[in-house]
Amino acid sequence: MDLLGFYTGREFSAYEYLGAHPAPEGGVVFRTFAPAAARVTVIGDFNAWQDWDMNRVQDGNFWELTVPQAKTGERYKYRITGQDGRTVDHCDPYGFQMELRPQSASVICPLGSYAFQDGAWMERRGTGQESPMNIYELHFGSWRKKSAEPERWYSYRELGDMLIPYLQAHGYNYIELMPLAEHPSDASWGYQTTGFFSPTT
Repeated sequence: MDLLGFYTGREFSAYEYLGAHPAPEGGVVFRTFAPAAARVTVIGDFNAWQDWDMNRVQDGNFWELTVPQAKTGERYKYRITGQDGRTVDHCDPYGFQMELRPQSASVICPLGSYAFQDGAWMERRGTGQESPMNIYELHFGSWRKKSAEPERWYSYRELGDMLIPYLQAHGYNYIELMPLAEHPSDASWGYQTTGFFSPTT
């Protein structure tokens, strides 16, 4: 990762370095940015939620640890101790999957583990510039629900099967989605994002 680019806001692939990534030799490499921390440990399913110390790397503002026994699907957090001695457990800011709230752990999920299958559609799609634009804005979590129960959401696929016919029937040709990144409160409609690299569970 280009450190100067990271510090000046020009490094757009920091997620390929930071976060939890399967290591070529096996296990998972955990990396996080915590410049003011006195100590950072990784805790998770793979170590019975016990402190395993991470090491300072790069310029000393980044922390890293390879955990040979960590596997895809296991939960983890970073335990960060500040200079004042206070400790907080925190999800991974670069986590690629999160637990369903109110739980808040990150979940090991390799990049590229999902294969898109929309190549044919991408090839034939138009620009939409030949007709008026009619945008429908929505938040997936509140557009429709399976029941009045708080935790009864539709899956992305289920919503798509209902949403596309609805949009076509009402003359919409664009969709503006409220933030899809992980967030701790559905009432926020996604604006209190905590996992910028994780689609909301």
